[in-house]
Amino acid sequence: MIKVEGLSKVYGSQTAIDNVTFEVNEGEILGFLGPNGAGKTTTMRILAGYLPASSGTAEVAGFDVEADSMAVRRSIGYLPESPPLYLDMTVRGYLHFVAKIKGVSRGDRAIYVNSAMERCSIEDKRDVLIRKLSKGYRQRVGIAQAIVHNPPVIILDEPTVGLDPRQIIEVRHLIRSLAGKHTIILSTHILPEVSMTCDRVTIIDRGQVVATNTPDNLMAQLSEAAGYELEVEGDIASVQPLLQAIPGVQNVEIMPMPDAVSSSFIYRQQKLSRLQIIAKPGSEPGRAIASTLVNAGLGLYEMRRTRPTLEDVFLQLTMQDAIAPSTDTEETTDSIDETPPEAEITDSKDETPPEAEISDSNDSETVETTPEITTEPEFSASEKSSES
Repeated sequence: MIKVEGLSKVYGSQTAIDNVTFEVNEGEILGFLGPNGAGKTTTMRILAGYLPASSGTAEVAGFDVEADSMAVRRSIGYLPESPPLYLDMTVRGYLHFVAKIKGVSRGDRAIYVNSAMERCSIEDKRDVLIRKLSKGYRQRVGIAQAIVHNPPVIILDEPTVGLDPRQIIEVRHLIRSLAGKHTIILSTHILPEVSMTCDRVTIIDRGQVVATNTPDNLMAQLSEAAGYELEVEGDIASVQPLLQAIPGVQNVEIMPMPDAVSSSFIYRQQKLSRLQIIAKPGSEPGRAIASTLVNAGLGLYEMRRTRPTLEDVFLQLTMQDAIAPSTDTEETTDSIDETPPEAEITDSKDETPPEAEISDSNDSETVETTPEITTEPEFSASEKSSES
């Protein structure tokens, strides 16, 4: 569904992305990860037709991003980090407006809007002004505007930023419900979200792709972080050499207890200590570790397996050569406008989407005083009857 080959973007002497290559299969959710300034937003904006690439090719839904830019924009739903919402419009009125500029026919518009509201669970807010919605509901409206024209491809940039834990779970379930019917690129800094939501992960660092695989496979490659954490009562210094001699044990380290635990009554009475044992790749020395401690007369209070997380993989891949200067071009050149490029399909001569006039999250007062958005769009009789 999405195919990117050798994509590069250069701003003067600065390279934002360099030879980026990846694919996203139909119906798949791809997590697009990288530190700030790595090139994530630049890549997504090129895919959305908002920025031209310096070199390389990209195809979306079978259309070339450069040669068939308008067709690509019609095939994409885009949610930037700051949702492009018209605060003085109701939810339904805003979605009708977005459906119109995205080319949904008048006869189908009400059906598409109702479907988007139902899928995003905002039907009960249809006649509420967007300015009165909570941040979680505004994020839902933002996702609704991205899917209102039922595009095959959806690009979501930090869809859970600023949400509370409950809202994050709700948005996560919503994104998962879109899988299969849509191909999704999800950019986020919340790594557990990627593990629970995405089918595959692409990690980009300093403009280059450093890894692409499933979350499980990426974590399995970081085998040196697998092992055990234990809480033990007794003289662990005397048993440390015995543990180190166990086949399959790579390293044994005495760890400091957390402050909350070390100050507790149980810790003071039992003199508990904490051990971290790293196992050699492919080995399972857990039984031998437990037996050694018990035979030595030590009390084993807790023993649990530790496995590498996606965060461990991310840090390992993006911290390599960290002292090298990173490219800040994305932050300085792409932060001007976070508005979706799909709106440009109404006028190929104008490279500024209509939302750009009012979607700047740093100037909400401008939104409230823009006269063009203070009224609801007119509906035909057929639309009103459809909605009723």
